[in-house]
Amino acid sequence: MIDVIVIGAGPAGLAGAIACADSGLEVTVIDEFIKPGGRLLGQLHQEPSGEWWNGIKESERLHQEAKKLSVDICCGVSVYNLEKKDSIWNVYTSVGTLEAPFVLIATGAAEYPIPLPGWTLPGVMSIGAAQVMTNVHRVQVGKKGMIIGANILAFAILNELQLAGITVERIVLPEKSALSQEAGKPEEVMKSLLNAAHLAPSPLLRIGARFMKNDWVRKMGLNFYPKNGMKVNGTSLQLRKAALEIIGKDQVEGVRLVDIDANGNIVAGSETIYEADFVCIAGGLYPLAELAAVAGCPFQYVPELGGHVPHHSETMETPLKGLFVAGNITGIESGKIAMTQGTTAGLSIAKHAGKRLGKIDQQLQQAIQNIHTVRRQATIQFNPKIDRGRKKMYELWENLYSNNGFS
Repeated sequence: MIDVIVIGAGPAGLAGAIACADSGLEVTVIDEFIKPGGRLLGQLHQEPSGEWWNGIKESERLHQEAKKLSVDICCGVSVYNLEKKDSIWNVYTSVGTLEAPFVLIATGAAEYPIPLPGWTLPGVMSIGAAQVMTNVHRVQVGKKGMIIGANILAFAILNELQLAGITVERIVLPEKSALSQEAGKPEEVMKSLLNAAHLAPSPLLRIGARFMKNDWVRKMGLNFYPKNGMKVNGTSLQLRKAALEIIGKDQVEGVRLVDIDANGNIVAGSETIYEADFVCIAGGLYPLAELAAVAGCPFQYVPELGGHVPHHSETMETPLKGLFVAGNITGIESGKIAMTQGTTAGLSIAKHAGKRLGKIDQQLQQAIQNIHTVRRQATIQFNPKIDRGRKKMYELWENLYSNNGFS
């Protein structure tokens, strides 16, 4: 019988599988995509150090390391249910049922859609889909486009589209509504972007961002923000324009925009149509945690982590014996942090399986410390209050489970 089933072959899942297999456990990894790597496959960017982060190369490194340790990686396989019978987890997949005493769920994150009229037209896609089409499938998403939604994810992928020679003329906001929430409010958008000001392409923007952290200066800045926006590597960031509708007959032909004030309210009589042959919608990410819910794992809503996340400890253990989690299912962060969490989960599983006796506790503490180190050094933080969110979860774990035999 398999010792460990890992659901998800992204950075967390592969790193977790490697740590388990290196401890002498027999591991099977399942992923619904056609190749391992998860979101790593679409990532390509230059870090402030000047080094390039190439997600495809990183995923290949993890894949080869897992293969050397005889990890069985099954791609193109979907998981639709998992339940525990006696002390064994049953994982129901599209190719049959697998059994193991330990399961690591590393399903990652999904994108928030921001619906607006015309969003079902061919040529409209999520920003993540544009990333995968460009960097994984080498398909040009269009010649002249627009991004609806100004957030850190949008800017990270904008740079990748630009590197591929794709023209993104402008970034605008979605119309303020109950669905778009904070994403349709210029001041809230500016606040979130200021947390990534160190990544701005020019010294002038970086210096200006420091002043914008003052509430009064930020409000004044928004009131005088140019209608045509500010250039970010050639793309116009237009915080005072919102998208009302994507137009076209058989495919995207343009977007109907409107001027908005500093609070996101529409300026009457300001509608304009801008040409575009593709539109990317950037709504942000949330933990993809349905399988943990199906398994019966309790959840907590922690906005700093991106939404509802399963209860888990620093060692990636859940309250359900034998069930572990790692990566963006526990909170939205970078691929590097997902890998460190996967390694921690793998070592934690090895400890519960009675492997690496005598040194496992020290290795686990080193792995946890590595998570903190990588987080401090992270170039991009999708949520600047991630530390607060992590603290909330670990305090919850301490209060609910520390006296029940959990680590």
